[in-house]
Amino acid sequence: MEFLLYVPARLLVGLAQLLPLGLVARIGRGVGWLVYLLDARHRKVAVRNMTEAFRDERGPEEIRSLARENFRRIGESFACAIKTMGMKAEAIPGILEMGGTDQFRAERDAETPQSRVFAVGHFGNFELYARCHDLPVNAQYAPTYRGLRQKSLDRLLADLRDQTGCLYFERRRDARELKAAMSKGGIYLGLLADQHAGDNGLRLPFFGRECSVSAAPAVFALRYDCPLHVVMCHRIALARWRIVFHDPIPTCVDGEPRSSEDIMRDVNEQFEEAIRQDPANWFWVHNRWKPRKKKKVKEDVR
Repeated sequence: MEFLLYVPARLLVGLAQLLPLGLVARIGRGVGWLVYLLDARHRKVAVRNMTEAFRDERGPEEIRSLARENFRRIGESFACAIKTMGMKAEAIPGILEMGGTDQFRAERDAETPQSRVFAVGHFGNFELYARCHDLPVNAQYAPTYRGLRQKSLDRLLADLRDQTGCLYFERRRDARELKAAMSKGGIYLGLLADQHAGDNGLRLPFFGRECSVSAAPAVFALRYDCPLHVVMCHRIALARWRIVFHDPIPTCVDGEPRSSEDIMRDVNEQFEEAIRQDPANWFWVHNRWKPRKKKKVKEDVR
């Protein structure tokens, strides 16, 4: 079964990396439109999430239009990610603009730049976070990820990501290696922070509704005394993006560390602002507002 999954996937990856990026983007948008028509479950999730988030701002027809464009954008982003992960480094500046990198200028020639933590989200072609340019040359970008259940597909994705030159850490099994890397310094750690974090996550507001939020960006920034930045990938045209590094979020006040809740509340506010600017650019098909699971009460049988 694994073989039957791997071979077609490998062929699709090879085809995508041979085609021009603009054509790959258009194919991806077409696939996204088809998924919108056929995948009723995720279509309902996206429409419901947008309706709840923009209930006082946008009507039903505008919501449906945004949902259709959102599926096209997701298709475009996933298709283009396959292409851009294999592109040569010198080709990346032609498709990716950078913003907010002036704040790293003083560290560009440092032998070991200061480590930093980046709270990133599912905006645009988020795999491009690993292809950022105009950063200190001696900084090692290190995203985390969650491996796929299908081992062959997970291996294929790992092979693609290896082409970027980044250090990738699987969140469930590479904790020790990640801690060792952070202790050495010079690590630009990217942590996805816009997904449901389970019942152990922080409960914070997002678009006026409580959701589970990962504390990881705040925890790592405080533990390793690193600046914490929110980073966004904006789509500016077909197969063209701009990644923006925001100013650091304060992690201390008057020399005292802020709480993880307060820090991540600031992260959520920046995510929310970016989503409002371009709603179709975010990953609405994920159920961001899952309720807490009800704890089962064991019956006392005597």
